[in-house]
Amino acid sequence: MLIGEYRHTLDEKRRVAIPSKLRKKIGKEAVITRGLDNCLVLYPMEEWGRVSDKLATLPSSQLEARGFARIMLAGADQVSFDRLGRILIPDYLIRYAVLKKNVVIAGLNNRLEIWE
Repeated sequence: MLIGEYRHTLDEKRRVAIPSKLRKKIGKEAVITRGLDNCLVLYPMEEWGRVSDKLATLPSSQLEARGFARIMLAGADQVSFDRLGRILIPDYLIRYAVLKKNVVIAGLNNRLEIWE
């Protein structure tokens, strides 16, 4: 279970450290994507598989379903942790979430949210 609230700094190379107790539960790789309300969402690989499977079942004939799938899937990027437990956040996601320097990482059971 991913829980808690943590404050970290986005460095000049667009990296942010994920707390070690969360990394242990996430594994070596994760998927980061656009979230709702202009945050970013970091999913463990196993959970991302479940999310993407659900997105694949959304009816492509519905405008809202297509838009939601587009936000989640087209904005997704696979990330790995470096030896210091940092992930590199792509520029387009930094712009989407309007991340500057100080970020909040919130554990929400099966995923993390990253906020300015």
